[in-house]
Amino acid sequence: MRRVCGLMLFCFGAGMTVLLFIPETFGTLAFIIGCLVIGYNLFSC
Repeated sequence: MRRVCGLMLFCFGAGMTVLLFIPETFGTLAFIIGCLVIGYNLFSC
């Protein structure tokens, strides 16, 4: 189950990188990086 949640969060964070082409705020950037890091950690461990 952790791998599924990790993959879901990682793909969600990767999909949010589309927001990088739109003027982003620091909160959006921190949210994207957080999703990518947490998703990667949940998927790989």
